[in-house]
Amino acid sequence: MTIWEKMHAGELYLPSDREILSVQTDCLELLRVYNGTRSSRPKKRRKLLEKMFAELGEGCYVEPPFHANFGGRHVHFGKFVYANFNLTLVDDTHIYVGDYTMFGPNVTVATAGHPVLPALREKGYQYNAPVRIGRNCWIGAGAVILPGVTIGDNTVVGAGSVVTKDLPSNVVAVGNPCRVLREVGERDRLYYFRDRTLNEELRP
Repeated sequence: MTIWEKMHAGELYLPSDREILSVQTDCLELLRVYNGTRSSRPKKRRKLLEKMFAELGEGCYVEPPFHANFGGRHVHFGKFVYANFNLTLVDDTHIYVGDYTMFGPNVTVATAGHPVLPALREKGYQYNAPVRIGRNCWIGAGAVILPGVTIGDNTVVGAGSVVTKDLPSNVVAVGNPCRVLREVGERDRLYYFRDRTLNEELRP
């Protein structure tokens, strides 16, 4: 098994491998250029993201500064994904994000982990597990999503949550560790924030 295959198969490997570092350095150079772009140059930003990401759907917006271990090389965005300031994607393996999903500021999505056994950490070993985020999710500010997690469609993750396990579709989940608070339901068709009511024309 090659070092690249180990990276994407959940096997232990050494991220300090010269071949990996060479590719990673090139990715981070593109990321540096992206983070230096002006907001008045949306076409330039788009072209850079197309080079940086594994997949990029139409209408995606990623607000600099953006941080990623491999500059987005292993990131798959559907269409109209929105990311606010300081999105951090630890993309040592694949991260999949569905259409219309939104990230609040300072969200971290991590695919990389290190063994608990101190002797292995001392040698620099790492393993990776992919993260899958469904369609039309909202990941609140400061949330952290850990390796191997899958989040279902239409789910809201509350600000500051730490997602350690899979979340189903159509729920609101909060906390550390993140747990399902409730299902998305009829009240959400009537109220958009506390006692603020939705206008009739906006109700699905």
